[in-house]
Amino acid sequence: MRLLVTGYRGQLGRAVVEAAAADGLEVTGVDLPELDITDAAALRRAVTAARPEVIVNCAAFTAVDAAEAQEAEATRVNGTAVATLATVADELGALLVQISTDYVFDGSASRPYREEDPPNPASAYGRSKLAGEEAARRARRHLVARTAWLFGHGGRNFVEAIRAQITAGAPLLRVVNDQVGSPTYATDLAHALLRLAAAGASGVVHVVNQGAASWFEFALEIVAQLGAKTIVVPIATAESGRPAQRPANSVLDTQRLRRLLGAPLPPWQDALARYLERERGRA
Repeated sequence: MRLLVTGYRGQLGRAVVEAAAADGLEVTGVDLPELDITDAAALRRAVTAARPEVIVNCAAFTAVDAAEAQEAEATRVNGTAVATLATVADELGALLVQISTDYVFDGSASRPYREEDPPNPASAYGRSKLAGEEAARRARRHLVARTAWLFGHGGRNFVEAIRAQITAGAPLLRVVNDQVGSPTYATDLAHALLRLAAAGASGVVHVVNQGAASWFEFALEIVAQLGAKTIVVPIATAESGRPAQRPANSVLDTQRLRRLLGAPLPPWQDALARYLERERGRA
């Protein structure tokens, strides 16, 4: 299986390239500054030159709050560029794997979201990612993988934000407790994407680590696993003052993933422990 990974310098892109190399697959990575995926002609040239059997699109505008003021740019990256990838994928007969998000849902459900639940994004970021899903579905061979609350090596994420505050000596952290989601380790997600592609999976699949937590509960677990004494105080979303609306419940149902792979991804607490252990080894 020959892969092209866009956005390979990001957390997930790095993880996919690493997982593919570990599996002995031929993989090519493209990213800024060499390639801007909103440049349709350049994107077409890069994909055609790589002649992939699978395109894993990890390139994205991920600044949720910034997207509120820059929705057109977020949509160019997260939506319009995907339409170009879908067209080129069809020309090459390749599978397009598009990474999407829990933010395509408004968070009003009282149960985990299933793949067939109608999206209703409440933020500019969510709308831009939904545009990407719709564009990806134009490809004859496509897989839309929705994930959530991603943490991975080599980038900014919630785990590192909490650790940075602990390292700086913060005695107390105020963390939102009325948003619940599915923390997900980029390495686990990357391996799952490759397995899904190899299995011929198509359509929409929710790919997250097992279990759910609020950001407050996530922070408590990070503090505990780091052996820190930092106090974590729960707050309401309204107190955080963030511009973009977040879904209160964005837990993703993974029954389809279990059927396709035969088992769920590991619990998020286990994934966090493995992430932190590897980070300690890199220090």
